[in-house]
Amino acid sequence: MTTPTLETAAHIVQLALTPIFLLSGVATLLSVFSTRLGRVADQVDKLVFEGEDAHTAERHQRLHILRLRSQFLDLAVVLAALAGALTCGAALVLFLGAVRESGAANMLFLLFGGALLLTMGALAAFVIEMLLASRGVRNLTDRGAASPR
Repeated sequence: MTTPTLETAAHIVQLALTPIFLLSGVATLLSVFSTRLGRVADQVDKLVFEGEDAHTAERHQRLHILRLRSQFLDLAVVLAALAGALTCGAALVLFLGAVRESGAANMLFLLFGGALLLTMGALAAFVIEMLLASRGVRNLTDRGAASPR
């Protein structure tokens, strides 16, 4: 085993930064998902504990939409967390591959490619949740515009 030069070590660190930038983006996405899930929970609490008639069709429809939103946010969180784990694995493979001087390219491609695919899936689930949220807002504004003042 040869001792790595400063140039080799610097190159490995540069390569490892690419997955870490993705990890930073995934962490930001997880923060956004968490905030939105908290807002959904607040809306559910408000609907469940308000003093209005508990069995209105509008209330049931809103709760159904909130349930769907929370499910898609759950999916987004799981996919993003898995993407983060694979990204960490990709960075680890870079370092271990350099230390062991082994060809870890296939493992690196699998981990980083998997992280990218899972991040795309998390974003797709987030888009669906956003569409559900905007549909709920439009439904509320339509009902508000239709009701007499």
